[in-house]
Amino acid sequence: MTEKYKIYIPEDMKSRLMDDAELFEFFKKDGTINLNAFLKELLVNYFSEYRRKKEELLDTILADLSGFPSIPRGDAEAIADRIINTYMKTDQYRAGRNAAVTLTVSGRSYEVMKAIENNLLADIPLSQYINGLFRSYLSIARSRREMIIFRDTFEELNEAVRGNRIVTFATSSSGSLAFTVYPYVIVASREEQCNYLLCTDAGHQAHTYRISRITALYTASDSFVPDEEDRRKLLEIARRNPQSASKCINATVMLTERGIHKFRMIVKNRPDVIKREGNTYYFNWPKSPLEDYFRRFGYDALIVSPDECRESMKSFYERSLEAYMKSHP
Repeated sequence: MTEKYKIYIPEDMKSRLMDDAELFEFFKKDGTINLNAFLKELLVNYFSEYRRKKEELLDTILADLSGFPSIPRGDAEAIADRIINTYMKTDQYRAGRNAAVTLTVSGRSYEVMKAIENNLLADIPLSQYINGLFRSYLSIARSRREMIIFRDTFEELNEAVRGNRIVTFATSSSGSLAFTVYPYVIVASREEQCNYLLCTDAGHQAHTYRISRITALYTASDSFVPDEEDRRKLLEIARRNPQSASKCINATVMLTERGIHKFRMIVKNRPDVIKREGNTYYFNWPKSPLEDYFRRFGYDALIVSPDECRESMKSFYERSLEAYMKSHP
């Protein structure tokens, strides 16, 4: 069965949901964001948790109200329900313009919507209930939201990590290429944006994969014996920068006064400083993440060493200059 629903949500809420759909790579064939596919996964994977949270909150409020002998049980239940459905809205979504979202559901998402319609809308409209569900989801850290949207993948990988089971999978960027790895740990990036599987291959080479990009996951019946040196190496990667398993390099970077200010302000994927001498900063960090971070600084950051990073940055800015020097209609 397939059915369409028109849901009204605040524009800011829609924008934040669109951001998650884009980050977690829900795209149509034409490259546009597939918000409907994302919202279906959200409904299926978060409905039970949201309903449980709401019931626990209702029970807590009801228990508090029941402490007043003058309030009959029936009135206490009505008041508790009113508090949740009316007064628990955050200021962020009380005012402002609403946006209409057409939600086309089928399969498990259809069953969730029917369960809501048939059992949970005694005193509120459907849009208000869905608003509450979306609002609750968005109040959670993004790395936890990724766990919700990709619940099946997380659960299978966690079982493989606990059981030392070998896994095989593809990624959204690898096409038909499959990877067979020994999974050790799942960690969130320091900014709590995404989660990564840290693992090794048969040759003890370290690898890291973003969970939301893992596809065609298969847990083999074969197990492996964890290597403690590999585990130590992966935990060090997790501490530094789980987005990259590449080898760390020693780098020296000179910053202008404005560059120092940028370094303080731009915290996303910022490398750890091992030493500072005036405007000169020293790092021990993977090459690609280091370069990616300082490309945002322009001439306010100069990578002095190693030469491979210096040449890489020069090439990047030369290509940028060539692109800007080209004539455009």
